[in-house]
Amino acid sequence: QVQLVESGGGLVQAGGSLRLSCTASGRTFSNYAMGWFRQAPGKEREFVGAISWRGGSTYYADSVKGRFTISRDNAKNTMYLQMNSMTPEDTAVYYCAAKRLVYSRYPDEYDYWGQGTQVTVSS
Repeated sequence: QVQLVESGGGLVQAGGSLRLSCTASGRTFSNYAMGWFRQAPGKEREFVGAISWRGGSTYYADSVKGRFTISRDNAKNTMYLQMNSMTPEDTAVYYCAAKRLVYSRYPDEYDYWGQGTQVTVSS
């Protein structure tokens, strides 16, 4: 089992920045590829980005490419999502997730999920 806890959500103005953290406990964090997803009210869960188990590769949704950056520190069992140039369309609950082997953009392929953290961007 892997337990994931997101933190860092909150309210930010359009054009601002926010950094989310996802801290893992349980099994060896470095064995897992990690992903960020988000879900806005009335919408399906949406892929944001993912990072390989070593952190050498990242993959982003077109909607956040160039604005969001994912990184991880395996020594701290933590993954980060740096969000810049935020817009109201980024408002959602953000979730981190973990899966073995290769990262994916499909939520059904992830084995473990955090409880989510709310991000609200005001215009």
